[in-house]
Amino acid sequence: MSKLFLIDAYALIYRSYYAFIKNPRINSKGDNTSAVLGFCNTLHEVLTKEKPTHIAVAFDYGKTFRHERFPDYKAQREETPEDIKRSVPIIKEILEAMHVPVLQVDGFEADDVIGTLAVKFSNEGIATYMLTPDKDYGQLVRENVYMFRPRHGGGYEMLDESAIEKKYGIESTTQVIDLLALMGDSADNFPGCPGVGEKTAVKLIAQFGSIENMLQNTEQIAGKLREKVENAKSDIELSKFLATIRTDVPIDVKLDEMKITEPDAEKLKKIFIELEFRTMYNKFVGRNLSNLAQQKDELNLFAEYTGNEPDEQKEKHYDTIKTTPHNYKLVDSEEEARALFDFLITKRSISLDTETTSLSAIDAELVGLSFACEEGEAFYVSIPPERNEAEKRVKIFKPLYENEEIEKIGQNIKYDYEVLRNYGITIRGEFFDTMIAHYVIQPELRHNMDYLAETLLGYKTIHIDELIGPKGKNQKNMRSLSPTEVCDYACEDADITLRLKNVLKDKLKKSGADELFRKIEMPLIPVLAEMEINGVCLDTEALNETSRIFNERMNGYEQNIYELAGESFNISSPRQVGNILFGKLQIVDKPKKTRTGQYVTNEEVLQSLKAKHPIVENILAYRGMKKLLSTYIDALPKLINKRTGRIHTSFNQAATSTGRLSSSEPNLQNIPVRTDDGKEIRKCFIPEKGCLFFSADYSQIELRIMAHLSEDPNMIEAFRNNIDIHKVTAAKIWHENIDDVTETQRKKAKQANFGIIYGITTFGLAQRMGISNLEARKIIDGYFNTYPKVREFIDKSIKDARKKGYVETLFNRKRYLPDINSHNATVRGFAERNAINAPIQGSEADIIKVAMINIQQRFERENIRSKMILQVHDELNFSVIPEEKNLVENIVLEEMQRAYELNVPLVADAGWGNNWLEAH
Repeated sequence: MSKLFLIDAYALIYRSYYAFIKNPRINSKGDNTSAVLGFCNTLHEVLTKEKPTHIAVAFDYGKTFRHERFPDYKAQREETPEDIKRSVPIIKEILEAMHVPVLQVDGFEADDVIGTLAVKFSNEGIATYMLTPDKDYGQLVRENVYMFRPRHGGGYEMLDESAIEKKYGIESTTQVIDLLALMGDSADNFPGCPGVGEKTAVKLIAQFGSIENMLQNTEQIAGKLREKVENAKSDIELSKFLATIRTDVPIDVKLDEMKITEPDAEKLKKIFIELEFRTMYNKFVGRNLSNLAQQKDELNLFAEYTGNEPDEQKEKHYDTIKTTPHNYKLVDSEEEARALFDFLITKRSISLDTETTSLSAIDAELVGLSFACEEGEAFYVSIPPERNEAEKRVKIFKPLYENEEIEKIGQNIKYDYEVLRNYGITIRGEFFDTMIAHYVIQPELRHNMDYLAETLLGYKTIHIDELIGPKGKNQKNMRSLSPTEVCDYACEDADITLRLKNVLKDKLKKSGADELFRKIEMPLIPVLAEMEINGVCLDTEALNETSRIFNERMNGYEQNIYELAGESFNISSPRQVGNILFGKLQIVDKPKKTRTGQYVTNEEVLQSLKAKHPIVENILAYRGMKKLLSTYIDALPKLINKRTGRIHTSFNQAATSTGRLSSSEPNLQNIPVRTDDGKEIRKCFIPEKGCLFFSADYSQIELRIMAHLSEDPNMIEAFRNNIDIHKVTAAKIWHENIDDVTETQRKKAKQANFGIIYGITTFGLAQRMGISNLEARKIIDGYFNTYPKVREFIDKSIKDARKKGYVETLFNRKRYLPDINSHNATVRGFAERNAINAPIQGSEADIIKVAMINIQQRFERENIRSKMILQVHDELNFSVIPEEKNLVENIVLEEMQRAYELNVPLVADAGWGNNWLEAH
């Protein structure tokens, strides 16, 4: 049986683009590929999961008949983002290569094209699915015609006639037009009837059956509503015309022309290579793109998002180990290992890598070592499986690894550092990590070796699954392979890392990131490695007790919710919660809904409704408790390493665009601290046995950086005189004596201080404070009157970013902002906020990194046995031997406060305790 899918192109393109707006997909040429990637993923999902027999994609084309009738149709919409404009031709190319028809008719929208074909083919008995998030399509649903709508948060829902009728409370799907005509449509900018929402529109259509009948019988409408309807008669009639999807578009497409056929593999290959979609080709064609790949010459890979392409772009096949001259040697005996050591110890720089049994450095055992000093030449030293023999073989190279005169080159060298530490070796000397080098040059891109080799060297490396097989229960371990099987793979890693270093060292200088790389990022590697090795101790008994108490409280909230609701339901289901709150209890008249018609019940909405009904506060408390239990309290004990008895998180140096460190497996930087319940988790983090927990954090570092960058005299004066900055702000905004500032005023000033420096809007501040837009506007105006240089700094930051395409931290770390000149206000606004906050967040991140490096170096110089164990944004935590208490506190505070010389003092606060909560 035939199954036809008709896709509303622009609806999905916009949806895809904005889904990635906070984390756009940027390729090595600086192109934003978010819209194309999202569209391709949707297309693939439909083809594989829904298995249509026929498919086509409809696009809007030109000014439509609606614009002729109503020139302001869609007039309020922002200009299409430039990245979407650039994406549409590419998407059409992909569809052409897929042999998927592109449908467009001059003067008509995609809705009309899809409506015409849906009616035509449904009459022929063809099951037709309209893929769109647009509610207007509900009017087209009938026998054999269905809406296929993307759900908010993922997945799809299929709506037939009964679903549409039930959703809107109407008798016929064609009445969707009447509802839209009454309600109007802010997105399409047609008026409807002022003051008539969905509920009123449904009642009117239920009473009269149609717009026409209603307008002929307005005397039957009660009260002021009659006056509204009669005054809006012409607008309602116009709105019905605009809302009606045409089904008579002059388009002649035969069903066979939309039949799914094999794609043009060569065309797809070229498009996906250009886009750098390395897995997409395999999805659509079922072959491995990397074996066929061609790519652009690397000439313009690091252009600073100018949008300009080189005049000449030549294509070449990837080089591989089979096409590249090389001399890789297996070293499989102690005698050969000693000879290799004698050779390597004479070199000034070596590239190194380790082959191990695990991705976890803490648990990994060595399988082999690889080294390279010259491009095309590398050595692989096999390590025996027996621990004693392994240590004996590795020890041969200990003087090499620990020689401070020899530069050590690696790709994610922190991993190798930690693995070798488990064998009694500490890598010393100057580091050059190719992953981090690429990160500081282009933080938005990927930094793994395969990607760097392909984009920078035009070289395709041997992939790990070629050796040990794909992920799964049948995947081999490196230990199970013979040294001969591992040799080329391991040598290539060291060789390619060396080649990458030789390319990246010049790019570092050219980008102005060399000093940042060498003075901050490289010295930080051993600091982070030691912290990961140290790990963090957990009080499991305290966690178990907290788990018991929290579960009891959660059960209590659950029972309260059921009693207040008058029935049991799934509290974890947003749909069921929405139905209870807004359907059964009707705690508000006009609840928010998603595009799919589901009630919105996220935390932001529920927080705003706490005063409406006691059930809301109970639901929030239940959700918060459940999240704490699942994410931390019940999860953390399972992550304790059996060998060390501690949790070993990973500090990620190349993960964020701002330069901030992130933490994973587990993420210890997101442990909540604002609520009493969240603080209970910190109580379970303890120092080593017999030690004290010490915590130090910067005081208002973001505001101090803003004072320095803006040079605002009022802000500088407050910090230099050690006056409470929030009280100062409150006093100046509300024209109070500083001693008369209330706690409420100080709290509002604090929210303004931190919100405004990160580009918060009037609406955003009003929402955060729970005040009116007018009061928020007054606070913002008062703030900028108090700190006029901050306003100047914000304006200058945005202006400079528009000119250069990026902003910088105090340490010349760049954050690229390709959308800063977008004509789309939403897209541009997001980039403008980053132009303000990236220099502040990034400078804060750099400052604490400098402090960490200097503290660790002081510890080593002064033979301190206490350990740094955690970094959380502007906070450092330590496990301290009691007799070193005063010394550690002095060192930490000194190094934190002199990490960078601002125009105002850097201040760090400190605390002590038996656990993290007591200390912080």
